[in-house]
Amino acid sequence: MSGFEVNRRQALALSLGSAAALAVPGWAWAAAAELDEAGVDALVRPFMAAFETPGIGVAIVRPNLPPFLKGYGVRTLGKAGAVDTHTRFGIASNSKSFTAAALALLVEEKKIGWDDPVVKHLPEFRMYDPAVTQMMTVRDLLVHRSGLPLGAGDLMFFPASTHVAPDVLKALPYLKPARGFRAGYDYDNILYIVAGVLIERVSGMPWDRFVATRLLAPLGMSDAVPTRGQLTGDNVAGRHARLGPPIRGMGPMKVIQPDEGPMVDAAGGINASVTDIAKWLQVQMAGGRLPDGRALWGPEQAKAMWTPETIVASSDGPTPENPTRAVTSTYALGWFVQDYRGIRMVSHSGGLSGQVTQTAMIPSRGIGVAVFSNVEDGVSGGIRNALLDALIGAPAFDWVSSYVGRTKKAQESALAEVSGGIDTAPPGTPSLPLKAYAGRYRDPWYGDVVITEARGRLAIQFVPTAAFKSALEPWGPDAFRTRFPAGAGEDAVLSFEVKDGAVVRLTMKALSPLADFSYDFHHLDFAPVR
Repeated sequence: MSGFEVNRRQALALSLGSAAALAVPGWAWAAAAELDEAGVDALVRPFMAAFETPGIGVAIVRPNLPPFLKGYGVRTLGKAGAVDTHTRFGIASNSKSFTAAALALLVEEKKIGWDDPVVKHLPEFRMYDPAVTQMMTVRDLLVHRSGLPLGAGDLMFFPASTHVAPDVLKALPYLKPARGFRAGYDYDNILYIVAGVLIERVSGMPWDRFVATRLLAPLGMSDAVPTRGQLTGDNVAGRHARLGPPIRGMGPMKVIQPDEGPMVDAAGGINASVTDIAKWLQVQMAGGRLPDGRALWGPEQAKAMWTPETIVASSDGPTPENPTRAVTSTYALGWFVQDYRGIRMVSHSGGLSGQVTQTAMIPSRGIGVAVFSNVEDGVSGGIRNALLDALIGAPAFDWVSSYVGRTKKAQESALAEVSGGIDTAPPGTPSLPLKAYAGRYRDPWYGDVVITEARGRLAIQFVPTAAFKSALEPWGPDAFRTRFPAGAGEDAVLSFEVKDGAVVRLTMKALSPLADFSYDFHHLDFAPVR
């Protein structure tokens, strides 16, 4: 699971668990300064019980008070070890604000400008459209308005592959846009990886070292590392998900393994504790100023990072079922900015396979909240809302019941979408002998797959992605499906285009219509390597 942002499948993955809806006591809503440990417990624990959540970390920042920090539950099911205030979680797309801040430091030093063309600093940078190549700015790398389709190119780095960050510069010219440049919002990760390459080119330091040296160290984020490969010790949150049946997001909770590689770092690689993230929220709300008075960045860059650039969504606002629905949701530089109960909220989410994290700030109140979970679902979003409501003194709302209801509807909708099952082959058979489908196929941005035939069966290996290796089963006319090992990723359907008795093209799509957008098989277009 990836996408590095809480997405459709993560919302679906909220399981009903074994508990009915649990009401949160009305007394829990108090003034921010009055929300004590018992009050936080009364908000967090009902969610954990209702959704069988293994572990949660919470950080709350308020004016004139030390941060509230607490861990709940266990790091990994079946193992000793409680979540505490120093347990490291993969913060996924919450890392994007660090990449934006790293660029802000370079802007402050006048080494780059937000509106510099990317080609000024990366002359080899190319997009599919040559005109867009010339217009793309440093700012455009961060705000999801490039015209690229949702999740384009994510298969280069999720699951882990042999690709390295500079490979994105070779891939981008082959990723076709879904809309015009700056014509709308589609979330991407790949341009944040370009931003990381740009940081290295301009500063002379790799992204991970720059972030560690210029951000994590000055902030005293001593638990944090910029990439999962640098984690040491055992105080690390495990990964948990429901893998089905009948679909991912349902069934028993299982321990799964991390599957993101280091290429994702500038888009979603940081691992940190709630102790660390409280410091990050504090410096953000202080406009870049550290507790000792030193400034990491100044007011101009603080304003730039929170200024909306792209409209994400709009609505008529709150409803009785969702009292915090935003009138307008926007994206700034590494942050979402929207209204929350009539107040500006600056926030982000992050999703990895088996973990989801949330950060949110109400700058006008000096309030910041982080909720880290070691499970692949959206329970952290519900806890975030409950805490924010309590901190701003909002009217009581039963967020646990709300999320139970949302989950039930999401699961019913998902099951209807896959009614008839995703394990029943459509009619039709291969038109060629199986050996005719074997060979090496190449996609210009992803790389090669190799299909072999032995004993009357086909098998596939995605050359850059070791986890994607599977036997192939017939799946309709000139089509086959994979069966990757449980937890290895979403399965794919391969469709061969046959002309004059030979394969001339291979395309793919995810088997499940509910697959995470980072499994962007549908962006692949393979040609046989003769």
